[in-house]
Amino acid sequence: MAVTRSRKLYEGKWKILFETNQTGRLIQRFKDTPTFANAETPLPKRGAMKNEISAALFAELQRSGVPTHFLEVLSERDMLVRRLEMIRLEVVIRNVVAGSLAKRLGMEAGSPLAAPVLEHYYKSDALGDPFVNDSHVHALGLANGEELKAIREMAVRANGILLPFFAEREILLVDFKLEFGRHDGRLMVGDEITPDGCRFWDRATRERLGKDRTRRSPAREAAAYGEIFRRICA
Repeated sequence: MAVTRSRKLYEGKWKILFETNQTGRLIQRFKDTPTFANAETPLPKRGAMKNEISAALFAELQRSGVPTHFLEVLSERDMLVRRLEMIRLEVVIRNVVAGSLAKRLGMEAGSPLAAPVLEHYYKSDALGDPFVNDSHVHALGLANGEELKAIREMAVRANGILLPFFAEREILLVDFKLEFGRHDGRLMVGDEITPDGCRFWDRATRERLGKDRTRRSPAREAAAYGEIFRRICA
């Protein structure tokens, strides 16, 4: 049965979710410009690049046994995904000291970590996505102990899959964000995996290719997105 789009279910900063004529399946549409105050200058084809990059990375995870909500690319900016009950938790996996980790702990930016560092953030725009520990997660009722353990194990496994994937493309995966949801009682990676939630450096030169670079100017943002897209999808 061909997939057809119906009513809009949700609209966030970077994506719109639509219901479909297929039970348990949604269309995820990527935007060119985020929806929030002081949004950046539109980046031509950003939504299309986000769609292809996410599809490639979700497919890589699935080939190695990490379940995701991704099913197929439908069009330039649309992908078909499983409908998840999203867990309001952002899991950040860090392989190199950078960004807020360097500031919070006084560590030297660029230093490799002996082992990946996993952090949890409560997904709440109103609260600024605060850092939370296991006790906070339980107090907020976001996930039970078994789910939180499974989420961490999946995040570590995803990191182990993506590190060599990016290394083959001369990209250092400094850190990245994952989100998870439930589908028929099963945990899966959802949302997206794109330069908007990842910190990428060139492996040889340490040139910033991900969100470090995209925050500086529209021109540098376009160059960064184009370079990551070329290395992953071209």
